[in-house]
Amino acid sequence: MPQTMTLDEKLAIACKAAALSDAGDREGYLRLMKTVPLPPYLAKVIKEKVGLNILLDTGWNMSEVEAEFGSNWLSK
Repeated sequence: MPQTMTLDEKLAIACKAAALSDAGDREGYLRLMKTVPLPPYLAKVIKEKVGLNILLDTGWNMSEVEAEFGSNWLSK
């Protein structure tokens, strides 16, 4: 089972990403933010409203989604 990221770890990444954004590095901001696991509830909404392909093509960390819904959920 993948190791979960603590809230403090998520906040630390978000602060570093915000600093990149403030410095004008939008690509760096997005790259760093995508290392934070996407919340399962948000993945569910995106899958239902926008589609599975968008969810898979974005490159977000899906570890919490897979832990909650199972790895096959992303291919259904």
